[in-house]
Amino acid sequence: MPFDQPQLNSLGLPKAPADTRVVVAMSGGVDSSVVAAQLAEEGYDVVGVTLQLYDHGAALAKKGACCAGRDIHDARRVAETMGFPHYVLDYENTFRESVIDEFADAYLGGATPVPCIRCNERVKFRDLLETAKDLDADCMATGHYIQRKIGANGPELHKAADPVRDQSYFLFSTTGEQLDYLRFPLGHLADKAATRALAAKYGLPVADKPDSQDICFVPNGDYAAVIEKLRPGAGEPGAIVDMEGRELARHEGVIHYTIGQRRGLGIGGLSEPLYVVKLDPESRQVVVGPKSELATRLVPLREINWLGEEPLESRAEWHIGVKVRSTRPPREAILRPKPGGLAEVELLTPEEGVSPGQACVFYDLDGTRVFGGGWIWRGY
Repeated sequence: MPFDQPQLNSLGLPKAPADTRVVVAMSGGVDSSVVAAQLAEEGYDVVGVTLQLYDHGAALAKKGACCAGRDIHDARRVAETMGFPHYVLDYENTFRESVIDEFADAYLGGATPVPCIRCNERVKFRDLLETAKDLDADCMATGHYIQRKIGANGPELHKAADPVRDQSYFLFSTTGEQLDYLRFPLGHLADKAATRALAAKYGLPVADKPDSQDICFVPNGDYAAVIEKLRPGAGEPGAIVDMEGRELARHEGVIHYTIGQRRGLGIGGLSEPLYVVKLDPESRQVVVGPKSELATRLVPLREINWLGEEPLESRAEWHIGVKVRSTRPPREAILRPKPGGLAEVELLTPEEGVSPGQACVFYDLDGTRVFGGGWIWRGY
């Protein structure tokens, strides 16, 4: 008679909840608070961890961002309400070196970075994940809206059930090894209302707390002011020129512009609207042109994270869906691996506003699976 297989708990581990330690990454918002409360109620050995990512003294008066001083306080209150330990870890130096410095340098280089992806990749899913292992945790849970499903070859990354809340674009660089250890208990929920209903059920003090909107270290979305503070002199003036190089206006720094921008150019009296189509930091030029110049078909990628069973290089072409902006739905494309860990995506329908520094995320055209992605760059 074969031995009975150990029963898996709700986190997919062969242990009783009371014998399963889970580190929950708590930002102080409603999502991660619900995850921690739910797991505590189910009887897991929950340890809440909140990261202090920057000087929260300066951030106390700032609304709409995660990981500020009030958010640390809110996470602690949730832990007290549910009766599990909570720790605050000082990650200021790590965050600055791994996220903020690159953000500033990318903007200075004319790119449009996505620091939230780097934070997940380099801080939460690398450094904090290792801390969770040091705490003898069996897994780490977060409040991200994405799903981890077990496939024929192990854990797979899938879009969230709610397309409005899906955060797969921001988690494309999650590796297979990290996916073994991570859990995303909210990914299957129908909508944010379901999360808030759970927060109310558990009596959490953050049940009605507004969602964070801004990048946590960029008050009021003023990227240029932050970059000027980090890199004094970054806002050097220059020319706004047309496609032929004719000067149309002056600007106060390339850092104030992004690819696809139409407003705030200070150019009037033209027969058709102009858009930012190129940023040239070396010549300090902002190049503008008609909307048709924004259309892109070929997208060069580097730093590829591939989550398919077969090696990426095992095929010359992969027919997939891709997102080149977080707010756009996946579009049909062909992914071609290139030597040196690079790749190129051919969009079957050209996209507007594709910018270096953004992510290009790979999806199953016929399902919800996420196959990873890469970072858009200018190519050679």
